[in-house]
Amino acid sequence: MQKPLIVITGASSGIGEATAKVFAAQGYPLLLLARRIEKLKALNLPNTICAALDVTDRETFVKTIREAEEKFGEADALINNAGVMLLGTVSQQDPAEWQRMMDVNVTGVLNGIHAVLPKMVARQSGTIINISSVAGRKTFPNHVVYCGTKFAVHAISENLREEVASKNVRVITIAPGAVETELLGHTTDTAIKSGYESWKKDMGGVLSAESIAQTILFAYQQPQSVCIREIVLTATKQEP
Repeated sequence: MQKPLIVITGASSGIGEATAKVFAAQGYPLLLLARRIEKLKALNLPNTICAALDVTDRETFVKTIREAEEKFGEADALINNAGVMLLGTVSQQDPAEWQRMMDVNVTGVLNGIHAVLPKMVARQSGTIINISSVAGRKTFPNHVVYCGTKFAVHAISENLREEVASKNVRVITIAPGAVETELLGHTTDTAIKSGYESWKKDMGGVLSAESIAQTILFAYQQPQSVCIREIVLTATKQEP
């Protein structure tokens, strides 16, 4: 029996890439979405459609998922992973960086939800997994806008879960602490980047993307009648 379609955004690196590999190893057909399509294709995963996408483009988001569903059937899960982290102090940061975080981390998540939710509600089955952050639960220095976007992801996810629970649709929030990914590379302030790298080193290392991917798979593979509403995970030595 063919397994259902899994849609993963931000799949060209980090958590998204690791999650794609983990789900592919379990035999799921995949729709992988990212701006860097060459990196998606380089993964060379079976039963996989790769598509270039900026998650802020709602119409293309919907169109691309519909095209994948024509081949693999309706999407059973969306893993809303695409995100950017542009750390900075609000008094000095370029407002364009604020806007980019709001667009990708909040509007991009909503666009993904919009693309899959109506069909999930109609058939009364499906799972939306939103990748947030421990920064969606507590604040950190130089994280004002980033934390704001991740607090929004937490609120959107929980309120949506309440809205669709009676329709047998699951909404799950995964909130990692510091992870070894390209995310920090988005930050343009070199002093903040250096300080963050020192923090990671001082704690003796951070989470691997594969650990997050395995956690996502675990949450998804529970019976549809079981919704793990939220998982917060960090390196054991991460204090805040």
